[in-house]
Amino acid sequence: MAQSKSLSFRALGATEINLSLLGFGAAPIGNLYQPLNDVQAQAAVGSALSAGIRYFDTAPHYGFGLSEQRLGTALKQSSEAVVISSKVGRVLVPTESTASVRHGFADAPPLEPVFDYSYDGVMRSFEASLKRLQVEQIDVLLAHDLGPLTHGADHPEKFREFMDGGYLAMNKLKADGLVKAIGLGANEWQICDAALRHGDFDGFLLAGRYTLLEQAPCEHFFPLCAKRKASVILGGPFNSGILATGVKAALAGQNRQILYYNYEPASVAIVDRVARIEAVCDEFAVPLAAAALQFPAAHPQICSVLAGLANSEQVERAVSLINSEIPSAFWDALRERELLHPAAPIPVTN
Repeated sequence: MAQSKSLSFRALGATEINLSLLGFGAAPIGNLYQPLNDVQAQAAVGSALSAGIRYFDTAPHYGFGLSEQRLGTALKQSSEAVVISSKVGRVLVPTESTASVRHGFADAPPLEPVFDYSYDGVMRSFEASLKRLQVEQIDVLLAHDLGPLTHGADHPEKFREFMDGGYLAMNKLKADGLVKAIGLGANEWQICDAALRHGDFDGFLLAGRYTLLEQAPCEHFFPLCAKRKASVILGGPFNSGILATGVKAALAGQNRQILYYNYEPASVAIVDRVARIEAVCDEFAVPLAAAALQFPAAHPQICSVLAGLANSEQVERAVSLINSEIPSAFWDALRERELLHPAAPIPVTN
């Protein structure tokens, strides 16, 4: 029997860190969009461990410390060796806000995330993460949400603050053995490309920018990563949901609002492209979500694919999807119909 893909591992850049091909995105256990209790969160992590997932990604921003706290508690109860990545670039400060949902997180602690890419800001954020995660070091440390998409006109200033301050702090933590690898966690491949041209990084967590719907990074960014021995962790393989749900049901008359792409209602062009991909899925009896989860992993620069997982059922489904058998003719058909970039590798069917 072929080995479960959730149990396979790939190296992160030139480091000695090996990530499970399927990774656990821990934003949902920080109450992303909906509240969970501690028992549900710990059950999700426990199910992931049982399924062979050994890479867990979190951040202070996820539930304003709640995701890190819950993840740390759950992993403390396990003897399994795992890889944890967390992030810097925001510090958490007290707030008097009583809103039930803030920045997309429900019933979170009364803290407000404030951007701070300075040397001291990164150090303070890192120390707080250690306490919440109940660890003495963090395997992979990522600078969170740099780029014009997040910061607009303030991006050049934030990038300078990071390169002149936070980047130096991350290198110091790595030199001191408190982290094993450093990189960026971003929604834009362009800022990862720019960072790699200004400094040395082991890898990047790129959310949603190399999926069944878009493959621009394979033109210039991924070749640069290969040259610099930097790996890419792919987050957001479902492009905010549209590659998980598909579009058939919505186009047949159901609620149009379910069609989200890149955190916003999908454009007509995106809906049309998904419909064309979905038609190929129907032709070969391939679940769209399985194709979306497996496609990014075919690129040699991708060392893990992260799925945001809120409960045991979602863990089981993600494992099933990544292990689904997809015929090579399916990928060939996508290529022939010009639904994939010519330079994008396709999965090899054993």
